[in-house]
Amino acid sequence: MILAKEPYISDEELVNALKTAVEGRNLKKVLLLPPDYTRMYSGAGKITAAYYDMLKDSCQVDIMPALGTHEPMTREECLAFFGEGVPFERILVHNWRTDVEKIGEVPAEFVSEVSEGLVNEKIDVEVNRRLLDKSYDLIISIGQVVPHEVVGMANYSKNIFVGCGGSNMINSSHMLGAFYGMERIMGKDFSPVRKVFDYAHENFLKDIPLLFVLTVTTNKGDDTYIHGLYIGEKRDVFEEAVKLSQQINLIHVEKPFKKVVVYLDPREFKSTWLGNKSVYRTRMAIEDGGDLIVLAPGVKKFGEDDENDRLIRKYGYAGREKVLELVEKNDDLKENLSVAAHLIHGSSDGRFNITYCTEQLSEEEVKGVCFGYAPYEEMAKKYDPSVLTDGYHNVDGEEIFYISNPALGLWTVK
Repeated sequence: MILAKEPYISDEELVNALKTAVEGRNLKKVLLLPPDYTRMYSGAGKITAAYYDMLKDSCQVDIMPALGTHEPMTREECLAFFGEGVPFERILVHNWRTDVEKIGEVPAEFVSEVSEGLVNEKIDVEVNRRLLDKSYDLIISIGQVVPHEVVGMANYSKNIFVGCGGSNMINSSHMLGAFYGMERIMGKDFSPVRKVFDYAHENFLKDIPLLFVLTVTTNKGDDTYIHGLYIGEKRDVFEEAVKLSQQINLIHVEKPFKKVVVYLDPREFKSTWLGNKSVYRTRMAIEDGGDLIVLAPGVKKFGEDDENDRLIRKYGYAGREKVLELVEKNDDLKENLSVAAHLIHGSSDGRFNITYCTEQLSEEEVKGVCFGYAPYEEMAKKYDPSVLTDGYHNVDGEEIFYISNPALGLWTVK
């Protein structure tokens, strides 16, 4: 089922489409896999709440956010994302290090072929063991299709293999994307990482009753607009969502930016692990020698978990060549390749300047990971996020480009 409408899909149309997708099924136990609070503008919170409401009286409904490497959602985040109608007690937590079972392998020959010989090792396919629970009549994977730095276009089977996946797939897929090159991947389908996910999907998910519910959205302030809803079991719904997202979430600019100012909403961005979307999504539009100013009032750490945070503090965003050298020499980084990939993605390789403006991380901490630093209060006074709107502005005689949420787009020079 595909529902695409301008200017956007109404709540009534949304609920009717969701209901139609599950009508006629004899459902006694259902598992919902929405994204977490870091995808607050996906529309997935509203969709999860709608499914819970329509199914709760006739069957058991469990909800497991596809956390990937992210922190578990708090009670407050669940309330803000799903609303009052979804009990916190129904929320299950996915642990990417301990809650998974291996269901197969992507052969080394296949990985080598899709990566053009850059990566030549097999990849273990691991998923949360709840997905293998035969008592579930239906598992509904919910999420937003949008340009992404690792896989090209987010969601579909990524929600399973990364969001509900294990450390080997997460580490290997992130490093595969980093080796192949982020600029060759972002905003595109059929990247090497996506081909790995497709292989795993076709070969190892056949017996899992999966239904995908995909959105394409934009936002204005706190308002999210769902322009496309794609529901189905096969890849064609993802491909149609990709086409719409490429139209509305991929922003082509006439000339490279000299200075970009990105605001990170403190409700959504509490780490550079997430906040570096400000780097990923703008890098193809910033000129050599340009500046990226990141207003990050909520960023209080680097990694989403303690071990990743420790590794980022230890090695820093040191650039592609340096990180690859560090991987060869240090076992702790070699065993956490998703961190190594993140360090590569988060560096400009000296091409442009990255300045993090924080309140909760000190100047010493920020500079310790190879970023520039400026006090948040000082920079927010100059580039006031309560006043600036998305697009070009003249501030003190200087042209800047302001972005209120980097997660919802990809900026690139025509």
